[in-house]
Amino acid sequence: MNPIICELNKKQKDNHNPVNRPIFGTLEWASSNANFINGCKHDCKYCYSKSMAIRFKRKNKNNWRNEQVRHNCFLKNYKKIDGTIMVPSSHDIHPDNLDFALKFFKKVLLPGNNILIVTKPHILCIKAICDKFSKFKDRILFRFTVGSSSSKVLNFWEPYAPPFEERINSLKHAYYQGFNTSISCEPMLDNNVGSVIEETEPYVTDSIWIGKANALIGRLRINGVIDKQTMDKANVLLNWQSDENILKLYKKFKTNTKIKWKESIKSVVGIEIPTIKGLDI
Repeated sequence: MNPIICELNKKQKDNHNPVNRPIFGTLEWASSNANFINGCKHDCKYCYSKSMAIRFKRKNKNNWRNEQVRHNCFLKNYKKIDGTIMVPSSHDIHPDNLDFALKFFKKVLLPGNNILIVTKPHILCIKAICDKFSKFKDRILFRFTVGSSSSKVLNFWEPYAPPFEERINSLKHAYYQGFNTSISCEPMLDNNVGSVIEETEPYVTDSIWIGKANALIGRLRINGVIDKQTMDKANVLLNWQSDENILKLYKKFKTNTKIKWKESIKSVVGIEIPTIKGLDI
């Protein structure tokens, strides 16, 4: 069976969502997702995928960074499916797994699929992807995760991921190569979202998504990141993301047509939450 379909079906079975249930998470962006690695070298403190892997005993807090390639993903034939496929959704792309990423993207793209590449970008990887898939640029949308314009802040929450400057350079490269580009500022990692918007908007062809840090304290505890400094910073972050401040943020940027709001913000400001997967609105 196509591993994309297999993974999607498993996710649907696990969630057992009723009809017309509001959409959140990766399903706001894509109708399905696909991954080729277990674990993630970036090891972000707030990582949802890590917390789920620990909860279901697929990994633990100490070996999450030890990536394992899902070799079966490279043995199957992929078919054209409806909607956009988000790749990856539970790990990231970096120089150490780049060769696998390029092979995987090719297998997914060749049948005619549209893909959303979500990553905390390494410039080496983005250059390689752009070079190899220039003929597929009409079916690729990059979404670079930038939760802060401060490399110091990024390094605290995402200690093994690239600094802000490298992410911006990656965005510029993809933009100037003619690819469709977008930004995910989810989670917002400080109270200076305006700086992220200002720095990235000139090189964004699609959208800038903004979202809160969901279930932050619970995920930090599951992930084993419970030192006082992290918990103190987490509580500051949650105070910044109070309903009052979210309403102010929405009022400030609601007329910007490139800004889109994740479910965590839609629910606060009164925007209707879609019930159809992958609308990317």
